[in-house]
Amino acid sequence: MARRAKHRLMNEINVVPYIDVMLVLLIIFMVTAPMINHGQIELPQIGKSLATPAMPMEVIIKADGSLTLRDREKTSVEQKVDRNQLIEAIKQKQAQNAQQPVVIAADKSVRYEEVINVMDILQQNQVQKVGLLAQQK
Repeated sequence: MARRAKHRLMNEINVVPYIDVMLVLLIIFMVTAPMINHGQIELPQIGKSLATPAMPMEVIIKADGSLTLRDREKTSVEQKVDRNQLIEAIKQKQAQNAQQPVVIAADKSVRYEEVINVMDILQQNQVQKVGLLAQQK
Protein backbone atom coordinates (compact mmCIF):
# COMPACT_ATOMS: atom_id res chain seq x y z
CA MET A 1 0.00 0.00 0.00
CA ALA A 2 1.14 3.31 -0.88
CA ARG A 3 1.16 5.81 1.75
CA ARG A 4 -0.24 9.03 0.79
CA ALA A 5 1.37 12.02 2.18
CA LYS A 6 -1.11 14.05 4.02
CA HIS A 7 -1.26 17.55 2.70
CA ARG A 8 -1.56 20.05 5.36
CA LEU A 9 -3.09 23.41 4.72
CA MET A 10 -0.78 26.37 5.00
CA ASN A 11 -2.03 29.06 7.31
CA GLU A 12 0.67 31.54 6.33
CA ILE A 13 0.71 34.20 3.64
CA ASN A 14 3.83 34.53 1.59
CA VAL A 15 4.58 38.28 1.66
CA VAL A 16 7.87 38.16 -0.24
CA PRO A 17 6.24 38.93 -3.64
CA TYR A 18 4.39 41.90 -2.10
CA ILE A 19 7.61 43.28 -0.66
CA ASP A 20 9.27 42.94 -4.07
CA VAL A 21 6.45 44.85 -5.77
CA MET A 22 6.53 47.60 -3.11
CA LEU A 23 10.29 48.05 -3.47
CA VAL A 24 9.98 48.36 -7.26
CA LEU A 25 7.22 50.98 -6.85
CA LEU A 26 9.31 52.87 -4.29
CA ILE A 27 12.26 53.01 -6.68
CA ILE A 28 10.02 54.21 -9.52
CA PHE A 29 8.60 57.03 -7.37
CA MET A 30 12.03 58.02 -6.09
CA VAL A 31 13.35 58.29 -9.64
CA THR A 32 10.35 60.16 -11.12
CA ALA A 33 9.64 62.58 -8.23
CA PRO A 34 12.54 64.97 -8.98
CA MET A 35 11.49 65.11 -12.65
CA ILE A 36 8.05 66.54 -11.89
CA ASN A 37 7.72 70.25 -12.66
CA HIS A 38 6.52 72.16 -9.66
CA GLY A 39 3.85 74.79 -10.31
CA GLN A 40 4.85 78.43 -10.31
CA ILE A 41 2.51 80.79 -8.47
CA GLU A 42 2.42 84.35 -9.70
CA LEU A 43 1.80 86.49 -6.63
CA PRO A 44 0.57 90.05 -7.03
CA GLN A 45 2.99 92.78 -6.11
CA ILE A 46 2.27 96.16 -4.64
CA GLY A 47 4.23 99.30 -5.26
CA LYS A 48 3.29 101.17 -2.11
CA SER A 49 1.68 100.43 1.20
CA LEU A 50 -2.07 100.17 1.24
CA ALA A 51 -3.98 103.06 2.71
CA THR A 52 -6.22 102.29 5.65
CA PRO A 53 -9.87 102.12 4.65
CA ALA A 54 -12.05 105.08 5.52
CA MET A 55 -14.36 104.78 8.50
CA PRO A 56 -17.96 104.72 7.29
CA MET A 57 -20.40 107.52 7.96
CA GLU A 58 -23.46 106.32 9.87
CA VAL A 59 -26.93 107.53 8.98
CA ILE A 60 -29.12 106.69 11.98
CA ILE A 61 -32.88 106.55 11.57
CA LYS A 62 -34.59 106.93 14.95
CA ALA A 63 -37.94 105.41 15.89
CA ASP A 64 -39.70 108.75 15.32
CA GLY A 65 -38.27 108.97 11.76
CA SER A 66 -35.66 111.65 12.50
CA LEU A 67 -32.20 111.35 10.97
CA THR A 68 -28.86 111.73 12.68
CA LEU A 69 -25.40 111.53 11.15
CA ARG A 70 -22.26 110.23 12.82
CA ASP A 71 -18.84 110.69 11.22
CA ARG A 72 -16.59 108.24 13.05
CA GLU A 73 -13.38 109.72 11.63
CA LYS A 74 -13.95 113.06 13.30
CA THR A 75 -16.07 112.37 16.37
CA SER A 76 -18.47 109.79 17.66
CA VAL A 77 -21.09 112.48 18.39
CA GLU A 78 -24.37 112.20 16.54
CA GLN A 79 -25.50 115.29 14.64
CA LYS A 80 -29.21 115.72 13.99
CA VAL A 81 -29.83 116.47 10.29
CA ASP A 82 -32.66 116.63 7.82
CA ARG A 83 -32.50 115.04 4.37
CA ASN A 84 -30.95 118.09 2.66
CA GLN A 85 -28.27 118.49 5.34
CA LEU A 86 -27.55 114.77 5.08
CA ILE A 87 -26.93 115.06 1.34
CA GLU A 88 -24.67 118.10 1.78
CA ALA A 89 -22.61 116.47 4.54
CA ILE A 90 -22.09 113.31 2.51
CA LYS A 91 -21.20 115.29 -0.64
CA GLN A 92 -18.58 117.23 1.32
CA LYS A 93 -17.11 114.00 2.63
CA GLN A 94 -17.12 112.44 -0.84
CA ALA A 95 -15.27 115.45 -2.23
CA GLN A 96 -12.35 114.33 -0.04
CA ASN A 97 -12.82 110.58 -0.66
CA ALA A 98 -14.95 109.44 -3.60
CA GLN A 99 -15.24 105.91 -2.17
CA GLN A 100 -16.54 107.04 1.24
CA PRO A 101 -18.71 104.24 2.64
CA VAL A 102 -22.07 105.05 4.24
CA VAL A 103 -23.98 102.68 6.51
CA ILE A 104 -27.58 103.00 7.57
CA ALA A 105 -28.53 102.07 11.12
CA ALA A 106 -32.25 102.04 11.76
CA ASP A 107 -34.25 101.42 14.91
CA LYS A 108 -36.02 98.08 14.97
CA SER A 109 -39.43 99.74 14.94
CA VAL A 110 -38.72 101.91 11.87
CA ARG A 111 -40.72 100.99 8.79
CA TYR A 112 -38.76 99.39 6.00
CA GLU A 113 -40.02 102.11 3.65
CA GLU A 114 -38.05 104.77 5.56
CA VAL A 115 -34.82 102.82 5.17
CA ILE A 116 -35.45 102.37 1.44
CA ASN A 117 -36.17 106.11 1.06
CA VAL A 118 -32.82 106.99 2.66
CA MET A 119 -31.02 104.44 0.48
CA ASP A 120 -32.75 105.89 -2.59
CA ILE A 121 -31.66 109.42 -1.68
CA LEU A 122 -28.07 108.26 -1.25
CA GLN A 123 -28.04 106.40 -4.57
CA GLN A 124 -29.55 109.38 -6.41
CA ASN A 125 -26.63 111.44 -5.13
CA GLN A 126 -24.04 108.97 -6.48
CA VAL A 127 -23.01 107.39 -3.17
CA GLN A 128 -21.26 104.21 -4.31
CA LYS A 129 -20.88 102.25 -1.08
CA VAL A 130 -24.10 101.99 0.92
CA GLY A 131 -24.64 99.31 3.52
CA LEU A 132 -26.93 98.36 6.39
CA LEU A 133 -25.73 98.15 9.98
CA ALA A 134 -27.06 95.34 12.19
CA GLN A 135 -26.34 93.96 15.63
CA GLN A 136 -25.30 90.39 16.27
CA LYS A 137 -27.52 88.25 18.44
